[in-house]
Amino acid sequence: MASSVGNELTKGPVTKKLLLFAVPMILGDLLQQCYNISDTLIVGRFLGADALASVGSAFSLMTFLTSVILGLAMGSGTVFSMRFGEGDMRGLKEGILASFALLFSVTVLLNVLIFAGLDFIIWALRTPSELVELMREYLVVIFAGLFGIFLYNFFASLLRSLGNSLAPLIFLAVSAVLNIVLDLVFVAVLKRGVAGAAEATVISQYVSGIGITIYTAAKFPELIRPEKGIKLRMSRIREITSFSALTCMQQSIMNLGILAVQGLVNSFGTTVMASFAAAVKIDAFAYLPVQDFGNAFSIFTAQNFGAKRHDRIEKGIRSAVTVSAGFSLLVSLCVFIFAGQLMTLFIDSSETAVIAEGVRYLRIEGSFYPLIGGLFLLYGLYRAVGRPGMSVVLTVFSLGTRVVLAYALSAIPEIGVVGIWWSVPIGWFLADAVGVGFYLMNRKKLLSDALRKPLGDGLSEQS
Repeated sequence: MASSVGNELTKGPVTKKLLLFAVPMILGDLLQQCYNISDTLIVGRFLGADALASVGSAFSLMTFLTSVILGLAMGSGTVFSMRFGEGDMRGLKEGILASFALLFSVTVLLNVLIFAGLDFIIWALRTPSELVELMREYLVVIFAGLFGIFLYNFFASLLRSLGNSLAPLIFLAVSAVLNIVLDLVFVAVLKRGVAGAAEATVISQYVSGIGITIYTAAKFPELIRPEKGIKLRMSRIREITSFSALTCMQQSIMNLGILAVQGLVNSFGTTVMASFAAAVKIDAFAYLPVQDFGNAFSIFTAQNFGAKRHDRIEKGIRSAVTVSAGFSLLVSLCVFIFAGQLMTLFIDSSETAVIAEGVRYLRIEGSFYPLIGGLFLLYGLYRAVGRPGMSVVLTVFSLGTRVVLAYALSAIPEIGVVGIWWSVPIGWFLADAVGVGFYLMNRKKLLSDALRKPLGDGLSEQS
């Protein structure tokens, strides 16, 4: 029955299966970046450096908040993949119900907290006084899109966990094109300023969220329709929470660290803020493929973990490391060579100081993309074999080092803002060292867990 609702990753050539599954995920998230990149490009070109700095700073905040939803969805997806690999359809359906209830509740809570604390948020980001109103204008609108983000990420995570990575890509493609068109209309034609850029993004988010919800209900009604014996059980909520909370914590720590760095960047003034706003979009776009490849690898591993296919997990690890390292090296080379040209996509060539600082950032951080590629694989591996806590530990190493070094180094006059840029690859390296070392010391135990105990042990009580 499992194969009738999804694509089993427990059979067939490992590398081919992994790549065919990963490519739509990569393309999908590249399109999702078009939401923020189109905002940045159009705002930078039509509204100037102040508006760009406001949108860029708000982007870091929005990334942190949506990381809570994304983390819960990713954690849920791991459980879905394991259940699907086991062939436990009842457990899968009850997990879907529990996860939806959890994510919906968290999204409501986030909305309440955000709008109640908006003034404090703007103050905490150390926003320059001349940018406060622009940032408020953008944030009030962009936060209204959280429910669209919830719907898309929940159903995309569900479909991907079953091996269907194509449908989420299609809905993102439609909404990404819509976002770019609406950005041009609202900002360039209707002159609605930063609020117009936010409105374009929110509308597009709801198109993808509602669209993928309708698709899932129509294509796989057996997964979400009411059914006798399928109800909201505390055992399923605990299971989903145990995975989702740690994955959510990992995502939140990751983006909280980035948010802390954003506040430090803001203290260096509008020029550095604008350069960081543009460069961080290029940076995220450059390593997004290896991030998504790590997520695809995690789903592949989780399905095989549930199916107790120890041999395929090991083959998948070797294949994933080779693919990720090769791609990351190629991207690092391209970013280093074309850093200046990439910056001028977002900043007018007359803004020489902004471009120069952005190029410096990209050439420092962009030289070390293989390190972040390896870190994403480690996150995915530990999440898939039931050790999401280890992913949190690695995130703390990576982001904790980054934040501490960023504040310490940038306070030295001879180093300044460059210390913020160098703190990133140092954090990646330390986290990789810890993650690889832990795996090598515990390899047999980590993988043999898939052979000893089914995931569902202890979770079958009728709560």
